Amino acid sequence: MKIGIIIGSVRDDRKGDDVGSWLSKLAQSRDTDMTYELVDLRQFDLPVLTSATVPGAANRQYDDERVTRWGQKIDGYDGFIFVTPEYNHGVPGGFKNAFDVIYPEWVKKAVAFVSYGAMSGSRAVEAWRPVVANADMYDIRAQVALSTFSEFDGETFTPADRNADEAADLFDSLEAATTALATLRS
Repeated sequence: MKIGIIIGSVRDDRKGDDVGSWLSKLAQSRDTDMTYELVDLRQFDLPVLTSATVPGAANRQYDDERVTRWGQKIDGYDGFIFVTPEYNHGVPGGFKNAFDVIYPEWVKKAVAFVSYGAMSGSRAVEAWRPVVANADMYDIRAQVALSTFSEFDGETFTPADRNADEAADLFDSLEAATTALATLRS
């Protein structure tokens, strides 16, 4: 089974690269049957959702080849970790748009959150939870929340010791949920 670790910021000089790389290294060191892969949202250059066809009704036939490529990528995963910053007390617009431009590719899959921001990204995660619920995704409770004041020294990301333990709990919960939800999709 495959889990995508999605770097959800498309900004220049983003902190998500460091967080995603750290998380990916932790995931690769696990003794598990799961395969983890880093997915950089910025590499897809997605258009803003303007299609007259609702993504849930598009039957994976999207109007733009970039959206189709994104949908195919997401469809290949059984679960996800959203590496999400908090922008203005909410989710980053580019990441929300990436979620919205496709639909069936998300359904009945597990998702975990690793957030960062001035308030450790907690408000972004709380904003994500009803969004993913609408796509019939299962969001796990375990979370890693990183403060830009304590885990980032200017531009340098230095996770606290507790963050690796939190990530281990997140991986354990996500792997169990991903395995369970696969039975609903088969």
